[in-house]
Amino acid sequence: MATLQAATTSIGAIVTDTEAVRQLCEAHCSGTLHWEIDEEGEVIIWEYDAFEIYETREDGLPDYEGGLITHAFLRKLANSLKLGEELDIQTAGYTKCQLPVLAKRCVIREGDILYADLSGLGLIEESQLNTLE
Repeated sequence: MATLQAATTSIGAIVTDTEAVRQLCEAHCSGTLHWEIDEEGEVIIWEYDAFEIYETREDGLPDYEGGLITHAFLRKLANSLKLGEELDIQTAGYTKCQLPVLAKRCVIREGDILYADLSGLGLIEESQLNTLE
């Protein structure tokens, strides 16, 4: 069995409350999630894995037993975006250097979250949001 190699990156967006977004990002993690908020309030997210969000345990590690909370995290983040801003997060991955077996995108704007599974042929249904792997 081959190991999935994946990476996630985002196009930044300006947030209205940088401190609230910092607290949100600090309370959630995926093990390799990185985020940054610059002086202008632009947030960017990246990681060296598939985009999956978990709450952070007291020891700083992801709470895998609590399950994925990616959608809840993004919903909170969407409410912090400045009007007219979009945060575009994309993940791509492969096994054995073959064609992409993982290609997902979510665009967060004005309180909405739009998902697409680019490795398949359709949009991701809301019932599948926390099973994105």
